[in-house]
Amino acid sequence: LNYVIDMVIFYVFMFFVGVFLMIAFPAAMESYISNDEGGFNLADKLLSLFLYAIYMSLLEAILQGKSFGKMITKTRAVNWDGSTISTGTAFARGFSRAVPFCVLSAFGNPCNPWQDRWTDTMVIDERKSIRSLEV
Repeated sequence: LNYVIDMVIFYVFMFFVGVFLMIAFPAAMESYISNDEGGFNLADKLLSLFLYAIYMSLLEAILQGKSFGKMITKTRAVNWDGSTISTGTAFARGFSRAVPFCVLSAFGNPCNPWQDRWTDTMVIDERKSIRSLEV
């Protein structure tokens, strides 16, 4: 659920960035649009993955392991020992998500997606966490 919420918010944000770019740089955007063949564009997909990685990294770094999706579901990314993730860990998690098919790694029981496995982190439910009661 966190992924879906974060992805929707990311694409809404990117829509507004696109509108801003169209207003601020109409000639450049017009030439970009007129050159689009309407098919699969690898450069656009890679740019989207990179921007999503930056977006999620910044959110989790600034909000101490939270994203908008995690705020809504009352969850948080933490280190295995329960401590708050560092900025470096937030960026490692963000760029781990840019790996193709990373979202599929979350399916399984227990859920252990690559961004958690590769960074020694986990997502906790703050309502059930003892640590959240101490804060």
